Amino acid sequence: MKFNKTHTLKEIATIINCNYVGDANFSVTGMNEIHVVTAGDIVFVDHPKYYDKALQSAATVVLINKEVDCPEGKALLISNDPFRDFNKLTNHFRPFTAANVSVSESAVIGLGTVIQPNCFIGHNVTIGSDCIIHSNVSIYDNCVIGDNVIIQAGTILGADAFYYKKRAEGFDQLLSGGRVVIENNVGIGALCTIDKGVTGDTTIGEGTKIDNQVHVGHDTVIGKKCLIAAQTGIAGCVIVEDEVTLWGQVGTTSGITIGAKAVILGQTGVTKSVEGGKSYFGTPIEESREKLKQLAYIKRIPELLKNLK
Repeated sequence: MKFNKTHTLKEIATIINCNYVGDANFSVTGMNEIHVVTAGDIVFVDHPKYYDKALQSAATVVLINKEVDCPEGKALLISNDPFRDFNKLTNHFRPFTAANVSVSESAVIGLGTVIQPNCFIGHNVTIGSDCIIHSNVSIYDNCVIGDNVIIQAGTILGADAFYYKKRAEGFDQLLSGGRVVIENNVGIGALCTIDKGVTGDTTIGEGTKIDNQVHVGHDTVIGKKCLIAAQTGIAGCVIVEDEVTLWGQVGTTSGITIGAKAVILGQTGVTKSVEGGKSYFGTPIEESREKLKQLAYIKRIPELLKNLK
């Protein structure tokens, strides 16, 4: 998430009422999770296991719960609860604003686009030309939709990320201030759910077609001309490269990459990153030819045992 204007380190520290290390006028231009940070961004870290990764990341401001040596060219925000204070910043810079109409006055809708009855179009949504948005679709604030996009009934774009911190009193949600970006010529089936990024974008690439009842998690990037069949569930922070095919009921873990032109057969559990240009099957995932050989061998076990007698 990039801010509307540049802020100073002192201004940010004042918002969350914490101490800082660095020049009070140090420039802060945004906030992001570690996998998408760029110079000028704030990243938060609250576990020693990830201190070095955060301090050495592209982020130039680190919101951290311990006083450590500040890397050259960076600044620190010292907080006793970085998770809480990252939420404070999200709420400050991208607060939830209730709607009182079905289509926000701040939404921009292109020529030739059809919005069917009972849809909700949130604040600052942009929809391109010649789209068809079927009934009962909900498009949350700040979503961006390109030209010639078709969205079937009941789909939801921009719901919150499934991202929680376990505390003694229960689960604390990390607020989502990101967006969903749908590029040109995308088709999205009925009853799909595509979550917005925590601070960045969940992106569906140009020409990709998504079947009914598919879930796409926060900050996932799906490439161009992919095919995703029904009841597939893609976790957060996944990269699906161009021209990948995911058949029905595929599920993935988070933070992995599926290489270009890979084919994932139905009901496969994608438990790790896989190379492009190959076909895969099973849980744990393997190349489909090898997995099918293993299944054939398993079927022969009774015969082999019989021959041993």
